[in-house]
Amino acid sequence: MKTIYKIAKTELKTLFFSPIAWLIIVIFAFQTGLVFTGIYDQMLRRQLIGWKLWMATLGTFGGIQGTFTIVQQYLFLYIPLLTMGVMSREFSSGSIKLLYSSPLTSRQIVLGKYLALVIYAFVLIGVLSIYGIYAAFTIHSVDIPVILTGLLGLFLLTCAYAAVGLFMSSLTSYTVVSAMGTLAIFAVLSYVKTVGQDIEFVRDITYWLAISGRCDTFISGMITSEDVLYFLIVISLFIGFTIIKMLSGRQRKPWYVSFGRYALVFCAAMLLGYFSAKPKLMSYYDATRTKFNTLTKSSQEVLSHLDDELTITTYTNMLDENYWIAVPESYKYDVDRFKQYIRFKPGIRLKYKYYYHKAGNKQLEKQYPTLNDDQLIDTLVKLYDWRFGIDPYKKINKEVDLEPERFRFVRSLKRANGKETFLRIYDDMMRLPSETEITAAFKRLVIDQLPTVGFLTGHGERRSDAEEDRGYNMFAQEKSFRLALINQGFDFADVTLDKEIPDNIRILLIAEARKPISPEEMKRLNHYIERGGNLIIAGEPGRQEFMNPIVEPLGVKFLPGMLVKPSKKFQSNLLLLTPTKAAEDFSFHFKNIKRQEQLLPMLTTTALQFSTDKGFKVTTLFTSDTTGGWLEQETTNFIDDTARLNPAAGEVEQPYPTVIALSRKVNNKEQKIIVMGDADCLSNGEFQMMRKDISSANINFVSGMFFWLTDEELPIDMRRPNAPDRSLRLTKTSWAVSKVGLKWVFPAILMVCGLYIWVRRKRR
Repeated sequence: MKTIYKIAKTELKTLFFSPIAWLIIVIFAFQTGLVFTGIYDQMLRRQLIGWKLWMATLGTFGGIQGTFTIVQQYLFLYIPLLTMGVMSREFSSGSIKLLYSSPLTSRQIVLGKYLALVIYAFVLIGVLSIYGIYAAFTIHSVDIPVILTGLLGLFLLTCAYAAVGLFMSSLTSYTVVSAMGTLAIFAVLSYVKTVGQDIEFVRDITYWLAISGRCDTFISGMITSEDVLYFLIVISLFIGFTIIKMLSGRQRKPWYVSFGRYALVFCAAMLLGYFSAKPKLMSYYDATRTKFNTLTKSSQEVLSHLDDELTITTYTNMLDENYWIAVPESYKYDVDRFKQYIRFKPGIRLKYKYYYHKAGNKQLEKQYPTLNDDQLIDTLVKLYDWRFGIDPYKKINKEVDLEPERFRFVRSLKRANGKETFLRIYDDMMRLPSETEITAAFKRLVIDQLPTVGFLTGHGERRSDAEEDRGYNMFAQEKSFRLALINQGFDFADVTLDKEIPDNIRILLIAEARKPISPEEMKRLNHYIERGGNLIIAGEPGRQEFMNPIVEPLGVKFLPGMLVKPSKKFQSNLLLLTPTKAAEDFSFHFKNIKRQEQLLPMLTTTALQFSTDKGFKVTTLFTSDTTGGWLEQETTNFIDDTARLNPAAGEVEQPYPTVIALSRKVNNKEQKIIVMGDADCLSNGEFQMMRKDISSANINFVSGMFFWLTDEELPIDMRRPNAPDRSLRLTKTSWAVSKVGLKWVFPAILMVCGLYIWVRRKRR
């Protein structure tokens, strides 16, 4: 070891007595200073105008535009300049012969020189540490482990680059050739993950071998055994190559002996890499304070109940516009989408099936209007050079029925016990399911009885599968809508009152009955209420005579008339409501409505009147405004006529309840009922409506209702602890001074140190 240290010391003197090493440090400090101060500039501006920061530590160093993220993107440019002469100069000057004839072994020479490069890497990381230290003193509740993991990742990346550069420097006596060769290897390691991705055996090797993105997990505050071992294996691989190259210069051996040594080292590295990437052998450490890189507790709880084998089969229709998501060349990227789940359940099996069937791809139909399915797939195979098996749907229709999914891209999740559900993609900008939707799909597999929402029919009520404007398909059963209840874990059933309401109905929704309910039917409905069934009851102006018999046993009444509030921008009968203080305490979803400055639009709304003599606890969730609004009794045409307050007609300017929650204990469980004066706020038309300057609260409203009605079971609670690092300990003046110091003074000090050492060395 002493010999290695001496070689490293000699190499370090050579490095730091040359201008190139100091020039790299100065430029590196200046460039990173520009990035860091630019990020702090933006954060301070936001703070000065009163905005709260979000995860300031991760925003400064990680994310898309963080300091460490950007440093990672150009770090590879510095290393070839540093390593190009480490071994090359020994060959060009002839001093390599002295090394060969010395008692030093090839291993000692290589490890000594590499140790010098590692120490230089520490210096570069030391430059970055200055920004970490500054952040630690200026960010409130800074998340220091995030900074440390990012520095660790960049250090390992620099060491890996240095090992590559050392090997390339040992291959030639020309420093320029060495530098260009090092850049070439970096390019290969960056883009090798795109090679052979449609070949199962090859893609496992090439994807693992790629260095691009390996540092991302460290920068985001996560340490995984796979990434740590990757860097150690790559470093060992190229150091091993360098030692073999040195041995071949000392020993006269046939070419196949040297080749065999290279092959042996490479195969050993690939074998270790293969096992290091096995999910069952991997370990993780999430260094973030809020466990930002880890599944929420809700997701972990769901996965803990998956105690048998789970298979995810992806069905890709190659005639669907979303076929690109999981084609063979994107296989590894697709697997990574489930990486967090595989962490907690390593036994998840992923299977892929490719088929073709007409799928409503309008662009494709417009482009090839005369071709049938067989001709169309044949054309696309030739056009895109697809080299994998694509079956007609009739070959797989016995194993899965994809017609209800409209032959769109879909995944089947199936347990060993036979339970199965689908995970879909959605018609929004994200397309792919988030943790919320994935966990909801998993939950469908683990609970014995899914929460079933029953929609009362037979009296003109709104239907869960109706697609017209007044229908409820969008929020309930639209499979392409991410936030539809069907994608959040619910089941649905139509309910009629010609027989008793089934026991599996968890929530009964009655939306705007337009015909009277017969006494016999009312008896069955009251029996459901008496046994403690949960309900959502939505009325409408003009339907009071049909709806009031339903709510009278609850102590509630739909008042005659329609709530109005005259406005310059909207019709008078459109109310834009905010939750009450009681509603904010009632559900975090309603608190989000207030926090996000959303408004709940209610078009054509009647007012509610309630009493507590039926044994219910009543919570008022939404009311009309205290001023400017009243319960209109006369005007019915709000387009050709104008609503005017008329006290003589009994119209009073005051707030009226529009949404209330009722609860009581029945049969040792809490019965929960929501009554609202408007059925349109849940309709397809309202969910698709865009009003100028209005952020609609419909989604949060629906989520809050059903979260309460299912005893906080669904939709799944995906909340995480709020990150405390949300502000800076800086004023405009103090930052102005710091900015100059970090951007100009710090690099200048390094440059002066370098010039001093270099000039002093030259004089000697």
